[in-house]
Amino acid sequence: MAALDWQQRSPVLSAPQAIWPAGAQAVQALQVQARGSIPMPANTPAAHASSLVAMPADSPAVLMAFWFAGERESAADVQIASSWLSRSSGQWQAARFVANRELLGLQLGHGLRRLGNPVAWRDAQGRMHLFVVATGLGGWAAGRVLHLRQVAQADPQNLQFEPLRVLPLSWLWNTSHLVRTAPLPLQDGGMLLPLYFELGIKYAMAARFGPQGDFIGLQRISGHDGWLQPSVLMLSATQWLALMRDHSSAHQLAAARTGNAGQDWHDLPALDLDNPDASIAAIGLRPGLAVMAHNPSASGRESLRLSASSDGLHWAAIAVLARSSSASAASNMIANQVVVSPAPVGPDEFSYPALAWADGKLWVSYTEQRQRIAWVSLGPTP
Repeated sequence: MAALDWQQRSPVLSAPQAIWPAGAQAVQALQVQARGSIPMPANTPAAHASSLVAMPADSPAVLMAFWFAGERESAADVQIASSWLSRSSGQWQAARFVANRELLGLQLGHGLRRLGNPVAWRDAQGRMHLFVVATGLGGWAAGRVLHLRQVAQADPQNLQFEPLRVLPLSWLWNTSHLVRTAPLPLQDGGMLLPLYFELGIKYAMAARFGPQGDFIGLQRISGHDGWLQPSVLMLSATQWLALMRDHSSAHQLAAARTGNAGQDWHDLPALDLDNPDASIAAIGLRPGLAVMAHNPSASGRESLRLSASSDGLHWAAIAVLARSSSASAASNMIANQVVVSPAPVGPDEFSYPALAWADGKLWVSYTEQRQRIAWVSLGPTP
C-alpha cells in the first residue's frame, strides 16, 4: 500500500496546530535537580534508544519510559522494556518487557529478526501507543515501523500491547522507514510522528495521526539527502522546526522549518552547532524557550549537553548532562556561569536522549555506555 500524503485530505486535517506542554509556560530558566539510572530487566547487559511519556495527574506514574534491551543491539533476545516513575515514592519501578519479536511475529503472521527504537505516545482516550522499528531480512536500513496499542486501560505495572499493523509508508513493502524521536502533540488530540528513510539515501519524514491513533498520511520534511532522525519542536502553534543529525562529513546540526503547521517544509542552512552524526531531542516549552539535548562535539558522543534557544536556531548551553573523563570540566557550567551538580564521569558514549515535561520539571533520559538508561530532572531556577 502506498502512503497517502495528508495534503490530499481535507484542508482541516492538513493544517493541525501544535500545543505547548501543560504547565511549562511560566518557565524562565532550568537547573539540574536530580539524576540516576532507570532499573534494567535482569540479565540484560545492553540498553539503548529510550522514549519518555508524561502521564496525567491522576495516574500513579509521573512518567513512563520505554527502550530496547538485551545481550547487545540487534541480538535475537532484544525486547522492548518499560519502567515507570512512581508519583508516590518518587522512585523508578522494576523494569519489565512489554514487546518481543517472537510474539509480535506470531500475531502479525510473519517473522521478525530484531526490534529497536521504541517511540511512545498517549492518544486522546489515554491509551498508550508504541511505534517500534522491526526488521526481517537485512539490517536497520530494511526496517519497518510496527504500530502497537495498549490492550486495555491498566496500571503502569501491567501494561500490555497488541500489534495493529506495519505502518503503510511506502510501496516497497513499507521497508526502510524508522522512528526514533518523540511525536509533536496537536490540538485535535492527534500527533505528528517524525520518521526517516534509510535505504541508500537518507531523508527525514513525518506521519500524521488522528486523536485515536488512526494513520492519516505521510509527508517528507527535508529534500536533503543525508539528514535523518528529525526532532520536531514548536515555536508557535503553526511554526515548527525540525532539527536533524547529518550523516555527511559536515558534522553540524541540520534544520528545516514550516510556518503553516506542516503543509510545507523548507530546508535551512546548517546551524552553528557541531554534531557527530548523533540523535538529538528537542522540545518547545513556551513561546521564546526551546530546549535541546545533544552531543556538542563533531567527533564523538563523550559529552551530552542541554542547550536553550529563543528561536530554535541560536543555542546556548545551560547544563552538561553527562561527560567522559576526557571532556573539559569547564563545560560543566550553565550559561550564567553557575555550576550545576557534577555530571557523571566515564568513558565512551552518552547518546540518544529523550525529553518530556511532567510535574513541573523537564525530564531527560539517555543511553549511558550502551549498558543502561540514565535520567536527569531539571526544575525552574528559584
